[in-house]
Amino acid sequence: MKKITLVLAFIGMITLQSCTVNEDNQNPIDNDTISEVWEYTNVNFQPNSYSVILSYPRSIYTSDMVLVYRLSGQFQGEDIWKLQPETFFFDDGTLDFEYNFNFTRFDAEVYMNGFDLQTVSNQYRLNQVFRVVVVPGFFGKKGILKNKEYKEVIKTLNIDESKIKRIK
Repeated sequence: MKKITLVLAFIGMITLQSCTVNEDNQNPIDNDTISEVWEYTNVNFQPNSYSVILSYPRSIYTSDMVLVYRLSGQFQGEDIWKLQPETFFFDDGTLDFEYNFNFTRFDAEVYMNGFDLQTVSNQYRLNQVFRVVVVPGFFGKKGILKNKEYKEVIKTLNIDESKIKRIK
């Protein structure tokens, strides 16, 4: 009786094994983890709307996230990129203005909020440079991007800065 039970258990183990498929080997193009950076130069915030639309060169996936950075200056020859939203305060601690953004699959709208925006210096309204970083949904879902400093994000997403597409 023990031999029959052993044979039945062995046959059961063989027949109940499931097949596994490694999808990455079947599709060598990984469409869901493509990271890109687009740089927009000469961005001007004009009176009336104080907003600009940064149209993407191609649409992104619905699961993708977007981070927007503004070039705020240089230090020791290195660009300083500030993550948006970015807020500026008066000396007394009250809100002067801020940059903020919304995004869709096709573009990002960067806009200024604040009091009396027409008095904001041209240094902050004209000839701005922004970078839009496309973060695949996989990275956002897994919480991989805990630090959103520009250099860390670029490193984590394995982006070659020499291949950043510049859009005027």
